Amino acid sequence: MFRIKGAKGLDLCDSHLKPTRRDVIRIGGAGMLGMSLNTIMRAQAASEHSARAGAPGWGKAKSVIMVYLQGGPSHLDLWDPKENVPDNIRSEFKTIPTKIPGVHYTEILPNLAKINDKFTMINSMSYTPNGLFNHTAAIYQIMTGYTTDKVSPSGQLEPPSPKDYPNFGSNIIRLKPVDEPMLPFVMMPRPLQESNVVNKAGTAGFLGKAFDPYYLFPEGDDMDMDKMSKIKIEDLQLRPDVFSVRLQRRANLREAISAQMPVIDKAVEDYNLDEYYSRALNLIVSGRAREAFNLGAETEDMKERYGRNTFGQSCLLARRLVEAGTRVVEVIWPKVANSDNHSWDHHVGLTKRMKDQSGPMLDKGLSALIADLDSRGLLDETLVVAIGEFGRSPEKGVSTSGNSNSADGRDHWPYCYTSVVAGAGIKRGYVHGKSDKTGSAPVEDPVHPGELLATIYHAVGIDPETIMLNHLQQPRELVKAQAVTELFG
Repeated sequence: MFRIKGAKGLDLCDSHLKPTRRDVIRIGGAGMLGMSLNTIMRAQAASEHSARAGAPGWGKAKSVIMVYLQGGPSHLDLWDPKENVPDNIRSEFKTIPTKIPGVHYTEILPNLAKINDKFTMINSMSYTPNGLFNHTAAIYQIMTGYTTDKVSPSGQLEPPSPKDYPNFGSNIIRLKPVDEPMLPFVMMPRPLQESNVVNKAGTAGFLGKAFDPYYLFPEGDDMDMDKMSKIKIEDLQLRPDVFSVRLQRRANLREAISAQMPVIDKAVEDYNLDEYYSRALNLIVSGRAREAFNLGAETEDMKERYGRNTFGQSCLLARRLVEAGTRVVEVIWPKVANSDNHSWDHHVGLTKRMKDQSGPMLDKGLSALIADLDSRGLLDETLVVAIGEFGRSPEKGVSTSGNSNSADGRDHWPYCYTSVVAGAGIKRGYVHGKSDKTGSAPVEDPVHPGELLATIYHAVGIDPETIMLNHLQQPRELVKAQAVTELFG
C-alpha cells in the first residue's frame, strides 16, 4: 500500500480535498514504469552500439523539421518538369535554370532555384500502393512507416486509435529525449486530415500520450493567413493557482513511489529521475518555450522573408523552436487535403491555383527556412525534409484513384514523385535518382517512403530496426527499411 506524506488534504492548496482518484491512478500506472524504462534503455543502448553507427550521416541531426506537403504536390509542375512530351503531360509553366547545372525547375519556384545548391532532391520517390491511392492511408505510411489493415475502397481510415503505430517524431523523442527544458515535439499549424478523418498518424499511438506532440493549432480556418499571430501559450505558463505547496505535494508523491517500489529504483539506478522531473518543471518555470513561440521577437524583414501567411510563419517558428532545443517539428501544409484554395490536391484548376496560391507559399517559406538555418549554422545539425504523400499523375484529366479531374488537373500518383532533404550531413546540390521521360516511374535509384523514414532515424542516431512493443506487446521494428546513406556526403 502507498502512503502519501502529510495529513489528509492538509498539504493541498484546497485543504478540504482528499487525495484524488487521479493521484491513485498516477501511482498505479507507475507500476509499469520499470518495464517501460527498461525497454527504452535497451533500445537506446542497441542504437548506440548499432553496426550502422559508423555509416555516413549517423547521428548528425540534433533536430528534425518535417515540412509535410499534405495533399500531394505535382512534381511535374515544381521541380521535375519534362520537355518534349505531349501537351497533356507537359506543365503549363515555363522552366528556369537553378544553381545546379543542367537542373531546371518551373517558374513558380524562383527562390528555391537560387538555393538548391544547399540541399538534395530525390526525384525517384516511389511505392506501389496497397489501398494507398488516397490521402489518409498514404499519410499513415509516411508518418509511421506502416500500412494499415483497415482501409476502405476509398482509401479512408478509421479515426486515430491508441492501437495506431506512433508518428516517427514520437519514436524519436522517446529514444532521444531532449537535453533542454524545451518542448520535445511540436506539430503545427493544423492536424493531418482528409475529410472527417482528423490527425490519423499524428499521435504517439500505442506508445501513449506522454509521447504525443505538442499540438499548436491556432484558432482560425485554413484560409486565415494571419492565424500564427493568434498563438496562445497559456499551457506553458505557471498558473497562478499552482503554489509551491502543490508542487511540493507532487514531489511527495514521487518520493512515495521511490521509497516503496525498489524494483523501480533498481531498474533506473543509473538514471537521475529527479533530474528528469526538474526538467519538466523547468519547461514551465524557465520560460524558454514561451520565448520560442514569440514570433514578435523577429524583425519585420525576417517575417516578410518567410512569407506573411500561415505556412511561411510556421516555417519561421520551426526555426525558432529547433534553435531553442526542440527535437522534432512537423509543419503540416495549412490546407486540408481534398479541398480547394491553397491545397496541393489539384484535381481541377491546377495552373492557376499553383501559380497564385500554393506555389509561391512553398517557394518563399521553404527557401527561407533552409537558407536561414544555414546562415545561422543550424543546418549542419538540423535535418529538413519536405515531402507529400505522393505526386500527381503525369497525364492530365485522367482518373487514377476514382476521383474526377478536369483537363487542367492531375490525379494521385504514388509511383514517382520528388522530395527535398537538407542539412545534417546531407549532400548539397545533389539530385538522387531519376524519373523517366514523362515522370511516371523512376529509372534510377528508387526510394520508398519507408526508406526515407529510415534515413531520418539514421540521421538522429537511431537504428531504424530498433524494436518497439506494440499494443499487444508484440515486437516490431521502427520501420522495415534501410537508410539511404548515399544521400549523405
